[in-house]
Amino acid sequence: MKADAKRPRASLKVEIYRQSRLWHGYLSAFAFLALIFFAGTGLILNHPEWVPTKPDPRPVERTVTLTPAELAAAKAAPDPAKALTAALAAKIKLRGAYQSGELLDDEAQIRLEGVTGSTDILVDLKSGRAEVSLARADLVTTINELHRGKNTGAVWKAIIDASAILVLALSLIGYVLFFSLRFRLRTSLILTAASLAVLFGAFWLFVP
Repeated sequence: MKADAKRPRASLKVEIYRQSRLWHGYLSAFAFLALIFFAGTGLILNHPEWVPTKPDPRPVERTVTLTPAELAAAKAAPDPAKALTAALAAKIKLRGAYQSGELLDDEAQIRLEGVTGSTDILVDLKSGRAEVSLARADLVTTINELHRGKNTGAVWKAIIDASAILVLALSLIGYVLFFSLRFRLRTSLILTAASLAVLFGAFWLFVP
């Protein structure tokens, strides 16, 4: 009876370890690529001097004129600043996504920001003349924005979330496999405790 009671437990443990190895292999395909990308960009974020960059190029200045019909339609829209941005985007390629806009007297000031650069727009609401300034981001800025998920849009933010979840799951499964080695259990516990001590110690002693 006792032997029979122990079998299901043993079988469950074996199945948990088997599934852990299986899912560890499946998740590794994407998770390791994400880990390499975010680890690499994290290093660049911490050491921007490692990447050679050219001087920031001067913004490209463009002038666009909206037709009276386009101007009237934008003014009548629920959000005139966004409507003006859409009307201008139909005429020239803008850099970044809409961030802010306000109408002051007879002018509209609009700001777009994105990973590849930014756009500043000043629109004369009487004539429809728009002065557009297009600024391109350098390589380090682009990499940093991708790493932090700033101004990257909903899809890239979802990729960052998915990457974090996968790496977290991979790490937890890895720990299950790590502690499954009975003859190394003591070593595993010591390494885990030492790692935590180093992290907390570095934070407590050296982080201002």
